[in-house]
Amino acid sequence: MSGTPVLELRGLEAGYGSVPVVRPLDLVVPAGTVLAVLGPNGAGKTTLMMTLAGLLPRLRGDVLVDGEPTPSSRPAATNRAGLVLVADDRALFTTLSVRENIGIAARSGGPTLDEILDLFPALRPRLDAAAGALSGGEQQMLAMARGLVQRPHVLLVDELSMGLAPVIVEDLLPVVRRVADETGAVVVLVEQHVRLALEIADRAIVLVHGDVVLRGEAAELAASPAKLEAAYLGATA
Repeated sequence: MSGTPVLELRGLEAGYGSVPVVRPLDLVVPAGTVLAVLGPNGAGKTTLMMTLAGLLPRLRGDVLVDGEPTPSSRPAATNRAGLVLVADDRALFTTLSVRENIGIAARSGGPTLDEILDLFPALRPRLDAAAGALSGGEQQMLAMARGLVQRPHVLLVDELSMGLAPVIVEDLLPVVRRVADETGAVVVLVEQHVRLALEIADRAIVLVHGDVVLRGEAAELAASPAKLEAAYLGATA
């Protein structure tokens, strides 16, 4: 696609204190792209997502959304700029109902409740149930729904499959694809189910010890399992 990328990272370093966990990262991601961020545990994936969301300060570099720089370590301002995080712990208000959780996050001009429920029909009969009473799959749907009503330009989905059976993940991941296709948002997806993630992603990067050791079109990486395995093991790709 031509024109201004929706998400651009320029020399981004992320970490804790002065210690980098993710080393200089450059990315240009156009509208409607699902970018899978893959890698073994401890690779820096969640650190990257928290930094993009403004929950951790950047050590160096810039993050741009629609060509505009976003602030470092200011989560509310970053959220208003269009970067919306669906965290791995889902961060739901467990004593509030499904309807209330969605309503609290909703923004003017965002999708309606009916539009959200079209994406997650399993939530329709559960609207008045407390979020804490939902199954793991339903809670993940609610976390995604709450992210989407904020009208994200970039939706950051960290470990969608956390604690879920693979069959539920198989149902949820196509919704990620649909969100990118129908809204034009960029979706950055951290996911341990590599095959499933590559099936719905456009592009992918593999992080190992904070370095991007492999990047490319998702379909090409899916067709090269040996190259993926070598990247995960830290071998030269």
